[in-house]
Amino acid sequence: MTAVTGTNTQQQFLDELVQHGHFFPSGEKGVYGRGMIFEEVRNRFDEFVTRVGADDKPERPRFPPIIPRRTLEKAGYLKSFPQLCGVIYSFAGKDAAALDLAERAAQGQDWSMHLSMTDVVMVPAACYPAYPAMALRGPLPKGGVTLDLGGSYVFRNEPSGDPARLQMFHQREMVRIGEAEDILAWRETWMARAKNIFEQCGLNASFDLASDPFFGRGGKLMANNQRQQSLKFEALVSIASAEPTAVSSFNFHQEHFGSAFGIQLHDGAVANSACLGFGLERITLALFRAHGMDIAAWPEAVRNCLWPSSTGSARQG
Repeated sequence: MTAVTGTNTQQQFLDELVQHGHFFPSGEKGVYGRGMIFEEVRNRFDEFVTRVGADDKPERPRFPPIIPRRTLEKAGYLKSFPQLCGVIYSFAGKDAAALDLAERAAQGQDWSMHLSMTDVVMVPAACYPAYPAMALRGPLPKGGVTLDLGGSYVFRNEPSGDPARLQMFHQREMVRIGEAEDILAWRETWMARAKNIFEQCGLNASFDLASDPFFGRGGKLMANNQRQQSLKFEALVSIASAEPTAVSSFNFHQEHFGSAFGIQLHDGAVANSACLGFGLERITLALFRAHGMDIAAWPEAVRNCLWPSSTGSARQG
């Protein structure tokens, strides 16, 4: 596949995805339906990650893609990333207001004045529901807790023409909560695992220090602090932009969530936490970008990783 850079590359790649039935445009940037083959690849990669992490013996709770608004507030998300949040509004008016809403909508006019904020918001990161849930249990057992939260939908308000920058996507998230030394060792283990995963999938991933897109005047200072303390690493792969795209992140929160939600260790001390996430759609897109739109023509080694035989096991190296 010929390498081209810039916006043209993104549009060409998007056109190719649509042509092969992997993406279905909705009319809004960053919002696409996914075809059957695309979903097959996404789910196969998700299963591959599950096999690689099986030795952790994690708990596997599942949460919906909405959380209480209070959870977002307590986590400090609105202080750091107000530009990305998605709040759910709904109608709670009477008949006259409903009629006016319907009429305005039919005429393409603004009808938002008839909606009011609910008590729930879209999940911005798949780990967020886990922290209040763990706090409700009381002090953690010795050794802490490891959670595999699966590939949950998350929302980010950042519409873009880049097909790898979606507004709603699946984030395969793992969380470790406990003592700092154990947390950091777990993160290092998963960074090595991720490197192996990408190599076996035929993806040339580079790993680097990173920072989150903090908002406002203090955002640059917060980002610099994050880098200086090595709190965030990312795995980057070329997809459809001039610069490589982050497809996975490895984050050490220190005591942030432990303090915000009151998560205690077995001895009553505040818990540290870390999370790692695989952007499943981005990785699926990277696979199509690297190996072509026809999965039957993909390298045999890659297919063996994602579609292991029923009697064999995934090639984990």
